[in-house]
Amino acid sequence: MADAEMSTPKIPDARQANWLDRFAPAWLAPYGRLARWDRPIGWWLLLWPCWWAAALAAVAAGRALPDLWHLTLFLIGAIAMRGAGCTYNDLVDRDIDAMVERTRNRPIPSGAVTPLRAAIFLALQGLVGLVVLLQFNRFTILLGLASLLVIALYPFVKRISDWPQFVLGLAFSWGALVGWSAVFGALAWPPVLLYGAAISWTIGYDTIYAHQDRQDDAIIGVRSTALLFGARTKPALTAFYALAVTLMAAAFALANAGPPAFAGLLLAAGHLGWQVVSLKIDDPDNCLARFRANRTTGWILFAGLVLDALLRA
Repeated sequence: MADAEMSTPKIPDARQANWLDRFAPAWLAPYGRLARWDRPIGWWLLLWPCWWAAALAAVAAGRALPDLWHLTLFLIGAIAMRGAGCTYNDLVDRDIDAMVERTRNRPIPSGAVTPLRAAIFLALQGLVGLVVLLQFNRFTILLGLASLLVIALYPFVKRISDWPQFVLGLAFSWGALVGWSAVFGALAWPPVLLYGAAISWTIGYDTIYAHQDRQDDAIIGVRSTALLFGARTKPALTAFYALAVTLMAAAFALANAGPPAFAGLLLAAGHLGWQVVSLKIDDPDNCLARFRANRTTGWILFAGLVLDALLRA
């Protein structure tokens, strides 16, 4: 057991006593860490644009609830594709990860998983995502496949641009398009505006996350909006979160959403404002907590949309 624990070191930003550390067999644990199963916030953040769009589509279509089968598929797909994305990112960034304090114990740089086995694991997760995608209509399948281009680009952007958070937003927000097209088989202005809102939201929360690594990133030459904004982070976050709320309001209005949806949006705006006001960019624990708090933001918005659909139906 001691040897297994040494071969699968814990990651600093994983919660203590998470289920992977407590229950996973020794052979599975390093792959779980590679897919970030011990840190579910990532798949929640990938899932929310999907569920928001599904709920907004239900409002627009006059349905009492979002399609429960679609919500289930999006959940499975978010977990699989977030894991695949993290595995791909770790393969590309394994040399960089070895030089950063927070990431040097990840499975590949620590030697717990070889690059070849990581590539096989990546393919298996991608296969799960493909099976999920094939359950939707043809337009949605093609739309989902198009996202792979953005996903493939993301790990390289931090080497050439100060805006990797923007490219992450393009990838992580894609569900805002897919969630709508799964219902209607086409796109319209509401999902496009929701997609823009989710991109702006992602830039905000991932800037908060990136502040944990900014000293190491500056040393090794990795770029980010955390380094770009620096002491101006709070005004920048205010601008991006305000843009996200504004675009969501426009999307809701065009989808004929009612008071419950806008009440949820107002509460979510307050929650985002709390993140900005209480953020301490020099405190990694504070940054991580504010980053994780965006799961609550997602729940607030989703609950408002679902309540709106129920009451309107």
